[in-house]
Amino acid sequence: MRRKSLPKLLYADSQGNIYDHPYLTMAGMNGDQAVLPESVELIPLPEDSRLFTIPNTPPVAWDTRERRFITVDRVKEGPRSMKVQAVSAFMAPGYMRTLLPACDYSKKKVHLPLWSYTAVGWDEERECFVVAASRVDDNENWLPRNYDDRKLDPLVRKLAATFPENRLLTQLARCAVDYHCFAAKNLFFRRWEAPIPTSPVCNSRCLGCISLQPSDCCPSNHERIPFVPTPDEIVELMLPHLEEAPEPIVSYGQGCEGDPIMQADTIAVATRRLKEGSTRGTVNFNSNGSFPDRVRMLCDAGMDSMRFSMNSVQEEYYNRYYRPKGYRFADVVESVKTAKQRGLFTMINYLVSPGVTDSESEVDALLRFIDHTGVDMLQMRNLSIDPAFYNERMGVQGKGIGMYRMLEKVKKTFPKIQYGYFNRTREKFYPEGYETGWPIKE
Repeated sequence: MRRKSLPKLLYADSQGNIYDHPYLTMAGMNGDQAVLPESVELIPLPEDSRLFTIPNTPPVAWDTRERRFITVDRVKEGPRSMKVQAVSAFMAPGYMRTLLPACDYSKKKVHLPLWSYTAVGWDEERECFVVAASRVDDNENWLPRNYDDRKLDPLVRKLAATFPENRLLTQLARCAVDYHCFAAKNLFFRRWEAPIPTSPVCNSRCLGCISLQPSDCCPSNHERIPFVPTPDEIVELMLPHLEEAPEPIVSYGQGCEGDPIMQADTIAVATRRLKEGSTRGTVNFNSNGSFPDRVRMLCDAGMDSMRFSMNSVQEEYYNRYYRPKGYRFADVVESVKTAKQRGLFTMINYLVSPGVTDSESEVDALLRFIDHTGVDMLQMRNLSIDPAFYNERMGVQGKGIGMYRMLEKVKKTFPKIQYGYFNRTREKFYPEGYETGWPIKE
């Protein structure tokens, strides 16, 4: 793209009002380096996305006159000069960011909350906000406009009256109403994917855990479920969902819990009963995959699909983020391979961040990992964490090859690998044309 057509820098005043700069150009950040976005990775800000500021953090822009990146601490407005802060986008689900917001993270005074931060600018030619991103999933079930809370309350009350003694229902009602969990809302709307939290404990200590954080870090988004539901409680809620919901999925491993692999025995019993009770729907298991023997047991119990969370397929960086307790990276790899060998649709919940995910060493390791495990899908999920904190913990120095370029390289080597963002029903595990199904055409 010609430099004169690049988007303008966005910045915000102390009150959160957002402006576009008259001549400074939008930059992004890959790893710890500022870069100019490539034309292929600039798309209009998706509907249902949000803009927000990064407090006390000045943006970095490209100055076309000086031909260099500059930090913008202040902006002149007529005779006055005002201190400014960076602007970030939080995108609608289904879109993978390709660049982080470009700003001087050393100036920020707080640990940023657990959101995913995306570079955003203003395109004068198209008269719209643009983000550095690529769409990796066209499933629109998860868009915020599908979740009208005005319809939710009577549905929660109705189901609560139907199952007044079910503790799992009480937990999911809180998730739907207080935490605004879309999956939990689906249970009450009786549609799509519904969640089955089961585990109050975990054997990972993730840097970006949304249900448990140390006091000196950012607060977690949820509180963990405080009990292990019985198979009866699980089946009582989830069997009707499988039987009645359109595109039904019931899924273990949720944000309001530790890791469900810690409750594998309970889950195996419940899953057998669900599969015996209905031939409809998909039963999915989201996990860190830390115990291959339990993964084998759950495969035999009737799971249809499994998704394993990883921020990296390199042991060093995996350990830095997950900080495993009582298991090894090799156990996770074996679990992925086991699920695929047992005939399950096998996915990686790949927690991505530009500069880490697209580093040359990570891309090379990912190609070896796909070849070794035969994994079906990479869910390109934007890692929700303070970018500067994550880059520091991962030891990032420099930039990667580019997220879009990484996707191209992997797809070229393994045409049958699928990209996505969400779990799928059995009927859509292998959609027609999936070998060439990316990039998604808007």
